[in-house]
Amino acid sequence: MRKGLMIGADEGPYNTIDKLIQFAIKAEQTGFDNLWMANIFGHDAISAMTLAGRETHKIGLGTAVTPSFPRHPTALAQQAMTAASACKGRFTLGVGLSHKMVIEDMMGLSYDKPAAHMREYLEVLLPLLRGEQTAHNGTQYNVNLQLSVEDAQPVSVVVAALGPAMLRVAGSLADGTSTWMTGPNTLESHIIPSIHQAAEEAGRQAPRVVAGLPIALTNNVDQAKQAIDKGMEMYGYLPSYRAMLDREGVAGPGDVALLGDETALLEQLRHLKNIGVTDFNAFIFPVDPECFERTLNWLAETDLNS
Repeated sequence: MRKGLMIGADEGPYNTIDKLIQFAIKAEQTGFDNLWMANIFGHDAISAMTLAGRETHKIGLGTAVTPSFPRHPTALAQQAMTAASACKGRFTLGVGLSHKMVIEDMMGLSYDKPAAHMREYLEVLLPLLRGEQTAHNGTQYNVNLQLSVEDAQPVSVVVAALGPAMLRVAGSLADGTSTWMTGPNTLESHIIPSIHQAAEEAGRQAPRVVAGLPIALTNNVDQAKQAIDKGMEMYGYLPSYRAMLDREGVAGPGDVALLGDETALLEQLRHLKNIGVTDFNAFIFPVDPECFERTLNWLAETDLNS
């Protein structure tokens, strides 16, 4: 199981481009496999990862995730191909639907038939990323063109898929899924078997499962849960994440966070590996002033595959 770090979901220690690039360099130097950036209301994640790609050499860089509705698939393909070139093939495009309240209430766009939208979006996007001529006549997009990027590199695409319809789309068309706020029981009983079945039926290779979860190295688990529930309260209300929390049978974000001492965290991480998570995406939640660096250093030093 590859270990990665999530940035961009809060201010954190990387709230400027210079700090973000320095953090990417540090993550690479300390042995992390991937750095993932959320695309919310701050820096554009693809642009930021493109810049980080020019200053790093081996760490994987990806988005977790870039919303599809505000971006034409042709524009997103060009962005992703540019990022992959800058990263020398180390870029993963994570793409997702975002949420109805963001797309409709904040942006004024339609959120109609989201799973059908994502399937058609990928049917346009993926051939473009492969450098193929794309001739697509659909209900949302009519595209007939080809992109030419001289120094093109492969772009791995993972889809933020949680529900059954989206998991079928991700498994049949993309390289895997990127989850958030989804606990181990739900990953094992729902996410992983569903996307593997869809990939197998489509004749595709085993998919990547990128599991994003809050984590904190702490001796006060109850206090940490309370801090995460308060700090990440909104994720308990967004319908897609609320559905995953309900499926897990828990009350809030603190209940799916990985919390505890070194032994407890290692046990939880190894469990994720054993159930089929291929990439752990750590969102280090600072439950106390020293927590971020303490957890970061422990993760950097720990072999999750031993």
